[in-house]
Amino acid sequence: MTELLSPEPTASVRIGSPTGTHPPGAASEALRRARDHLLGLQDEAGWWKGELATNVTMDAEDLLLRQFLGIRTAERTSESARWIRSQQRPDGSWATFHGGPGDLSTTIEAYLALRLADDPPEASHMAAAAQFVRAHGGVAASRVFTRFWLALFGHWPWSRLPAIPPELVLLPSWMPFNIYDFACWARQTIVPLSIVRALRPVRDLGFSVDELRTRAPASRPPQLTSRSGLLYRLDRLANGYERIARGPVRRHALRRAAEWVVARQEADGSWGGIQPPWVYSLMALHLLGYSLDHPVLRAGLTGLDRFTVREQTPDGPVRRLEACQSPVWDTALAVVALSDAGLPAGHTALVRAGGWLLEEEIRVRGDWAVRRPHTPVGGWAFEFDNDGYADTDDTAEVIMALRRTGVPVEPAVLRATRWLLGMQCRDGGWAAFDADNTRAVLGDLPFCDFGEVIDPPSADVTAHIVEALAAENLADTVPLRRATHWLLRAQEPDGSWFGRWGANHVYGTGAAVPALVAAGLPPGHPALRRAVDWLLAHQNPDGGWGEDLRSYRDPAWIGRGESTASQTAWALLALHAAGHGAGEPARRGVGWLVDTQRPDGGWDEPQYTGTGFPGDFYINYGLYRLVFPVSALGRILDARATGVEATVTR
Repeated sequence: MTELLSPEPTASVRIGSPTGTHPPGAASEALRRARDHLLGLQDEAGWWKGELATNVTMDAEDLLLRQFLGIRTAERTSESARWIRSQQRPDGSWATFHGGPGDLSTTIEAYLALRLADDPPEASHMAAAAQFVRAHGGVAASRVFTRFWLALFGHWPWSRLPAIPPELVLLPSWMPFNIYDFACWARQTIVPLSIVRALRPVRDLGFSVDELRTRAPASRPPQLTSRSGLLYRLDRLANGYERIARGPVRRHALRRAAEWVVARQEADGSWGGIQPPWVYSLMALHLLGYSLDHPVLRAGLTGLDRFTVREQTPDGPVRRLEACQSPVWDTALAVVALSDAGLPAGHTALVRAGGWLLEEEIRVRGDWAVRRPHTPVGGWAFEFDNDGYADTDDTAEVIMALRRTGVPVEPAVLRATRWLLGMQCRDGGWAAFDADNTRAVLGDLPFCDFGEVIDPPSADVTAHIVEALAAENLADTVPLRRATHWLLRAQEPDGSWFGRWGANHVYGTGAAVPALVAAGLPPGHPALRRAVDWLLAHQNPDGGWGEDLRSYRDPAWIGRGESTASQTAWALLALHAAGHGAGEPARRGVGWLVDTQRPDGGWDEPQYTGTGFPGDFYINYGLYRLVFPVSALGRILDARATGVEATVTR
């Protein structure tokens, strides 16, 4: 099943007319093919799952982990190296997303992995990579995590890394800088990393990395009067403490940190269902004396195989790791899409999916309860086995999906609704995993350069929850009125919404507009008119929509990029909700989907349209290119067929 849903090759044959004129029924036929293709991808157990593609640091760090633990094999190394080589850019670098610019840290880690595979430094592809690294500041300019990996093998001094004292785990939840101030993905990484940092191991890598170094002068510390300057001095003090930390307090902290880590291992052997805390937890526990055949480590290492995708290529077998897996999310989106495409409640595929989703309901308390101790349990997570970290975004989508399956869902939906209401932040919005996780100062800590480290409310998550709870007849309640006001306040001056978990303003706007309409805003509301204006202004000449991930760092890219199936569908969903699904721009968008559909009913989308950490980590969801076009085509064609939608007078 994993291979079946791998990123698909570009097809040379297209369905539809490249001129933009289509025979009657072309869009309906495109929807039928897409619907049938999606139905064919369902697992017998009832779920859907597309590959979650990220970047080659997953594969490089897997080899480095295995080198550290002494379990790296020639076969795994050659398969991973073959994949890493295939992703190198012409300038010798590696990017964090398809078509993106070269990234220094990603390139360093990929280079180390290929050296492990015995690629000689004088080989042309390796020399080009080393040249890119030196030209961009060398290893000294790389992110903290990359330098941690180098320190593990003696190629960077531990003393020149930021301090992460394991004593952090001892701080009560009301104190600043306690671990629950960090987002769930960050705290799960920081706690095991603090163990590794405290023990400062050095293992043999088998080669030097001198060719990646430069003679650039050391960077100057930030000014003492700035916040980052104060935190830099605090880090220096913590480093001084690290050099003398001994005795019962340090031993107690290490023991408590290990207990915290072990208690959060998931049933599949992972930590949080995501790669960063997984690899650091394995190393941390191993350093504390856990043998490789200990049940915790054995489960952790075995679980990595479930996240491994293997396929045959003309150059030989390749092996790559998913940073995470998204079956609950994919299944909920697939159910909604198929329902939008006309499948009735009670259809076999929807019933099977509904039964599987009900089995995935989380009925235990997780870290979210630290800040919401009185909120009743309920909801869903992203992955197959991630009971510790239910998230609000998945829960909202599952609620909407379950209502369309025809299976009895009332108790589970009621529990999930109560949980969502209990997770609303003080300002009226919702974050993904925690409530009121907004201590922004953490991002200035020297060891927090690896991406977003807090989980504040976001427009896309809040919008999905508003849409779900409005469908539960809660639109006139105080929580949803507060959330609606939050969304209106969050609208950008240009009329769009920022997309935290998807690229970017097209995603945020595609989520916010349907939610506000579901909450009761009339299509002619000024906020919706401004949103429509923004979408129309950013439609590509070919009729589609796209937004490059560089928009997270460079405002010039906002709303700009190659047209993609998922982003075109997001724009169409917003236009439809705002009463513009019958207008000429929507017709051109539908025409783009018809023109670019593959013969099997799917769409090509090598572009990454999912976001992990804005500006740092991106995702290509294997099913986005299918489920969202199915929903968009289904809703627009249904509205046209029933005559319930007409273009709003502007």
